Amino acid sequence: MLQDLIRSKPWRRGFFFLLALLTFGFLSTNTFPHISAPRFSLGRYKCMTFGWVGSASRCRAEKVKEAFVHAYHGYEKYAMPNDELRPVTNGFSNEYGRWAATAVDSLDTMILMGLKDEYKRALDHIKDMSFEISTIKPGLEVRFFETVIRYLGGLLSAYALSGDKVLLFRAEELANTLEVAFDSPTGLPSFSFILDSHRRLRKKGGENSNIADVSSLHLEYTYLAAATGNYKYLNRTTHIINMLSKANVSDSNGMLSVWWSQKTGLPQGAYISVGALADSAHEYLLKLYLLTGKTDKRSIEMYIRMTTQVITHLLYLSPHRNMLYVTDAYDLKSTPSHKLEHLACFFPGLLALGAHTLPLDNLASIGIDPNQIFSSALHGLGRADFERLSNYNLTEVHMWAAEGLAQTCYLSYADQATGLGPDEMWMSTKAASKPKLWINALDTWRLEGSKGSWSRGKMMGKSIPPGLQNGKPMKDPTRRDYTLKATNYLLRPETVESLYILWRLTGQAKYREWAWNIFEAIEKVAKTESGYTHIVHVDIDPPKRGDIMPSFFLAETLKYLYLIFLDDDPLPLDKWVFNTEAHPLPVFRWTEAEKKKMSLIH
Repeated sequence: MLQDLIRSKPWRRGFFFLLALLTFGFLSTNTFPHISAPRFSLGRYKCMTFGWVGSASRCRAEKVKEAFVHAYHGYEKYAMPNDELRPVTNGFSNEYGRWAATAVDSLDTMILMGLKDEYKRALDHIKDMSFEISTIKPGLEVRFFETVIRYLGGLLSAYALSGDKVLLFRAEELANTLEVAFDSPTGLPSFSFILDSHRRLRKKGGENSNIADVSSLHLEYTYLAAATGNYKYLNRTTHIINMLSKANVSDSNGMLSVWWSQKTGLPQGAYISVGALADSAHEYLLKLYLLTGKTDKRSIEMYIRMTTQVITHLLYLSPHRNMLYVTDAYDLKSTPSHKLEHLACFFPGLLALGAHTLPLDNLASIGIDPNQIFSSALHGLGRADFERLSNYNLTEVHMWAAEGLAQTCYLSYADQATGLGPDEMWMSTKAASKPKLWINALDTWRLEGSKGSWSRGKMMGKSIPPGLQNGKPMKDPTRRDYTLKATNYLLRPETVESLYILWRLTGQAKYREWAWNIFEAIEKVAKTESGYTHIVHVDIDPPKRGDIMPSFFLAETLKYLYLIFLDDDPLPLDKWVFNTEAHPLPVFRWTEAEKKKMSLIH
């Protein structure tokens, strides 16, 4: 089993010298399948200097690598072994248990970038540290969700990539420490726990938990069970999957709502969102299925129910620019908020991944009866929404939504004076008596012969669906179709994550160009002497800067930016699954013996 899970070390890269008078360059080689790279402009950072040998895209990857080294060295110098660097004052913060969050979160990025020295220093620190409860500083809060995705995911991914067994040992040590979080009437994990001044363990969190907090452990715990052979970790996740798959979510038409009771395990209200408090829970429905070799049908049925509701109820078009966006709603009967969150910009990548890995128009081929996905008793009117989508090629609809949403997320960057995107926006609804629900516009477009007023060009020989027209940046704030709600840029990864996935799946050069534009803006605006910091207002240049460099900037943002510019693909999306912190885990299948041992139910 473990032979399949552990991949060979990615350090095996040869280098040879190219002599040219007084200078030389390096050319890295690898054995991954080649992906042809279209030509594009190099932008501000010139790569074709004397001595450089390699593609322009590889040069861009090297620039991202330099940014990572700059940020990580600043962290090492001023913040290690604390969690995160304050890159303006050169201080540090400890929001994640003081277990060197940035170092652990960055391990797999170092491996992928071939940073041997940095990796060795981080590994030496991990060998000397401990995740046991006794090491927690009294009064320091340990948040379950953040600990799982950053630390547990980071350790397991680095183990899968390197084979260094101390990482698996530390991962299991950490999981055992986190066992206290599951001590609830339903087995749903609590928000956090602390040690008080008398070193007594106390859990924190209310009676209700959000779905992201309680259901963003499936990839990490499933892979940990596979790597260790310890079934108790699998039981933690299968128990929650069973609970959610059987829950009555009729008020939200089958989509998992945001709030759940710790006491009863039942949904509380019908608030639905793919943004904060819910994002990664929906993400893991698809990714758990992919991680386990496409065997967990319960999770994929919940994924189909979720995407059906999002596409038919939460996707809208802005009034003038026809920007496709996803929003949230307190229930299906109330008016949506028309708020677009940066956190929701992961969703186009998820839709694209699902469209390329699932037979959405032939679910029976994977043993799923479309007529059985929705139950009127448990899933309300979800069946009617699914039948409405049956008028379309579902794979196409998911990809249309993915491409339109990704463009909107990118334009939220390109529109701003800094070139960086805001954390939240209010989408305009003033120009229309009723906001444009995307599915309604899509129906009109289809009934008009796929031509209609929406079509302003051709796409693959066909007219362009609503929301997919080529959008251009708009510098005039009064003509953008939105206003800024949260003006800060927090170095978040969601937009570049979706651009990376769409580039790998479609090969369209524009996604690389958009990613490069974002990287250039980060370099110009967010870089400090010791790292990179968040921006207080994205539409003021030069902006006021904050003093935070979150670990996810190195774990996610820079990793996705690096990977999108590699012509070769070290992490094929059919062989690796990224957790919500961008930690790749290898796809595997349970053996029959393991299924029997762990009593798997599919």
